[in-house]
Amino acid sequence: MKKTTHKTQTGRRWVVKIGSSLVTNEGRGLNQAAIQAWMQEIAELRRRGYEITLVSSGAVAEGMSRLGWNQRPHALHELQAAAAVGQMGLVQAYEKNLQEYNLHSAQVLLTHEDLRNRKRYINARSTLCTLLELGVIPVVNENDTVATEEIRFGDNDNLAALVANLISADVLIILTDQDGIYDKNPQLHQDAKLIHECNADDSKLDSAAGPSHHALGRGGMVTKIEAARRAERSGTTTIITSGKKPQTLLAVADDKHVGTTIKPTIEALTARKQWIANQLQPVGSIQLDAGASKVLLSGGASLLPVGVSAVDGKFSRGDLVACLDHTGREIARGLVNYNSSETRLILGKASGEIETILGYVDEPELIHRDNLAVL
Repeated sequence: MKKTTHKTQTGRRWVVKIGSSLVTNEGRGLNQAAIQAWMQEIAELRRRGYEITLVSSGAVAEGMSRLGWNQRPHALHELQAAAAVGQMGLVQAYEKNLQEYNLHSAQVLLTHEDLRNRKRYINARSTLCTLLELGVIPVVNENDTVATEEIRFGDNDNLAALVANLISADVLIILTDQDGIYDKNPQLHQDAKLIHECNADDSKLDSAAGPSHHALGRGGMVTKIEAARRAERSGTTTIITSGKKPQTLLAVADDKHVGTTIKPTIEALTARKQWIANQLQPVGSIQLDAGASKVLLSGGASLLPVGVSAVDGKFSRGDLVACLDHTGREIARGLVNYNSSETRLILGKASGEIETILGYVDEPELIHRDNLAVL
């Protein structure tokens, strides 16, 4: 892929994600002192002209505390109830502290369905950008009250990355209970070293990632690295750093090196291709041969049926499908021009044979390059 100049750490449109382990007192209500300190920093950043969007975990944990529950429930309806109760306390805490600095917050609840629908995606972007222009601090969370799969499999790290894509953020800051990403688990290895800076495609990130050890959190370093790679699609730099140290956000604004900085290495996708790439649940998948994989990764090419070797799942024309290379790794996703039954009939065939096989031809491409996002 083409290299590009990344948006630097000094860019003024930030998304700040705060994890459950920081927002709460180990599940016993919100950490009001920490929230107060972060809002003081954000007020100073606003004074300096920064635009800040918060993505905050903690709703389920706060709801558990208010309901007197000691363990995170497994039943979906109980998780949704806890989230609904907890959202009240979470937003109240942010709003109360921001009002001390004559700032306003706005609650924005999203589901992946909001970002999968093109019209709703554009509406969400417009609303967030308008709030930032008005000097408001959007507080974004997943709408767990109505989500189904998201509440079980989602995580706010990736939601923060999607928001960064949505508003074309310069920087995504993921505040966690760790100093950043280490080359090995620091709890097990005394010689573990902090990775201060690397590119999003650096393989050492994969070997360094580990699971979350916090009972209330849903993601570990794996999801944070995934989020950094998702954020790079909009040219966004990601900083993963400790939220327990004072003045962390101001240190970033002052260009002090904190935590792990992950720089994008690919050319930022257009808004339409970001939307395609950010749909998290493809309906089906198609597997490509080695030649088609190479052509696709070179960029700028459409996918023709001749390069497809297998089809999985049931999908309709216009659905989102994942494109897998010959090893099964997802390398792209796009909006398909033929349904799954038709695709099975024309896979491996030249475009000129489509009409003979199907009795008609809509498009010579299985996926047009304008509807294809390479990952």
